[in-house]
Amino acid sequence: MKNILFNTNNDLTGLVTRLTLGLILFPHGAQKMLGMFGGYGFTGTMGFFTNTMHLPWIIGFLVIIIEFIGVVSLIVGFASRIWSVLTIVLFLGIIFTSHLDNGFFMNWFGNQKGEGYEYHLLIIGLSIATLINGSGKYSVDERLL
Repeated sequence: MKNILFNTNNDLTGLVTRLTLGLILFPHGAQKMLGMFGGYGFTGTMGFFTNTMHLPWIIGFLVIIIEFIGVVSLIVGFASRIWSVLTIVLFLGIIFTSHLDNGFFMNWFGNQKGEGYEYHLLIIGLSIATLINGSGKYSVDERLL
């Protein structure tokens, strides 16, 4: 089981995909967990998820954990396959609950009612690549095996 979860191709592909995912998603997770980058922090985000979006508290909690703890784990290359699967599930949920009705394209020109899901598909694609390849070079997973 340890080999399945932590096995990694010792190459730069895993490094590039996990760092790209991690560095793009870190500000979003830091907003939700720490209130950085103009975010509301853990309490404010939980309030938004449960009171405004009417999500169960466990879903809001998992979103915050995946976007913060999971992203930090991706950056250091720990259990990248697990965090990739959770990121895929998270972003599929985001697409179907918040962005599907807005179409494919991002709202570059401010003429849509909201953002499309093209960004989310890119995150899912990078997560699939990380899932297939593993953490790559310079990762905690590389050291564990």
